[in-house]
Amino acid sequence: MFQRIAREILSGLTVAIVALPLAIAFGITATGTSEGALVGLYGAIFAGFFAAVFGGTPAQVTGPTGPITVVATGVIAAHGLEGAFLAFIMAGGFQILFGLCRLGSFIRYIPHPVVSGFMGGIALIIILGELDQVQSSFLVVAGTILLMLVATRVIRSIPASLIALVVMTLALRLTDSLLQDVRVGPVPLNTAIDYIGKIPESIPSITVPDVGGSVLLTLVLPALSIALLGSIDSLLTSVVMDNITGNRHRSNKELIGQGIGNAVSGLFGGLASAGATVRSVVNVRSGGRTALSAATHSVILLALVVGLGAVVQYIPLAVLSGILILTAVGMFDWESLRKAHVSPRGDVVVMFATMIITVLVDLTVAVAVGVALALMVHVMKSRRRKASVVHDGSDNYRIDGPLSFLSVDHVFTTLRGDRSHLSLSLKDVTYVDMSGAMALLTFIDHSHQSGVNLGIKDLPPHVETRLIALANKEQRDKLENVVEDRLTGLR
Repeated sequence: MFQRIAREILSGLTVAIVALPLAIAFGITATGTSEGALVGLYGAIFAGFFAAVFGGTPAQVTGPTGPITVVATGVIAAHGLEGAFLAFIMAGGFQILFGLCRLGSFIRYIPHPVVSGFMGGIALIIILGELDQVQSSFLVVAGTILLMLVATRVIRSIPASLIALVVMTLALRLTDSLLQDVRVGPVPLNTAIDYIGKIPESIPSITVPDVGGSVLLTLVLPALSIALLGSIDSLLTSVVMDNITGNRHRSNKELIGQGIGNAVSGLFGGLASAGATVRSVVNVRSGGRTALSAATHSVILLALVVGLGAVVQYIPLAVLSGILILTAVGMFDWESLRKAHVSPRGDVVVMFATMIITVLVDLTVAVAVGVALALMVHVMKSRRRKASVVHDGSDNYRIDGPLSFLSVDHVFTTLRGDRSHLSLSLKDVTYVDMSGAMALLTFIDHSHQSGVNLGIKDLPPHVETRLIALANKEQRDKLENVVEDRLTGLR
């Protein structure tokens, strides 16, 4: 028991170190001022703690994320910080309502290409937002990115973002004057270096925003937008956590936890937050398995906030830009992009359409259009709406129908269970899209990790071709081991 608790606390410490520079960077990006450093940190502290305690995904870490920051930036610009804090509280209320109405279950119907396109679009928005710093402090931004890339390979025990933050901040204290107005001929490489500057040092306290009927009405749509994106962002991270741990999150409870977290964060002057994929993955890989590690990360950040202003003021904005740019690059689904030429054409269209609409129009519109396009592709490819699981006796099961984003959750939830052997026939799978193929490959991974003796038989050529095209080398090896026999002939 003591060792388990110690492992959770140490994992929380590791995540706090990763979260510190990201919370500061996202907060400053959203507000455009040095005050944003505390706004971002308060979001990680309060939303992170309460979402961990009341949420439905063990070990998931909540804090400021790319999608939330993009929306929050617009809300703050339009309504000011006080109005934005009220919007965050209202967004939390909407999320609690979503959870009570059991809307979290709909996350299972978001196709993989939509998720890939959405995250790619968010990454592009973040990168485009940092171009001003790249233009004025190119050498610092490039140096930060290069240092993070090297640190990732050389020093695995300390987060690369923290190494870059500390090393670059200390180095620029000594070399600041040398990097003012650096040019190569007419091309400016570094015209100026801007710093966060002094931030107010204070213990967090509850501040109830002024509430008026007209103010509330103007904030309904921004709050609903934050709630929708925060819910999608958080539940997608929950799905990633399920894929890593082999567990199954409680989506509606997670929405309630996220709602409580965002409402409290708004009351304390913190940025709206959501389940953060990178921080959650770091938590699990560091040994965190329960809410204790995620809550510990918030408590440690709170301890760091007291007296932090004296140190934070010397952090160059260009260093935070470098951290954000590299974080954004990591948000792209590179695996899907690399395999676009062998993926179903309809899924590729959905992915890039979602990405483009995310950048040019709106994030919520992009998800809605992406899902609608995916439904159109499905209708054109298959007459049947969903696949079903048929029990053929003992440990023998058969998937009947199109294995697509509309049915993968039901299919593989049905097939999971306490069993040592499973024989799965795919002879009646009429069509498989990217979501179906990825879900099947993940199911094979989890069966291998859980010690389940899985056998796949009657594998149609069109399904095998799709699986091999989308699998990585390790997944192809596992697929070869579990396939017992193949069907001959093409459908």
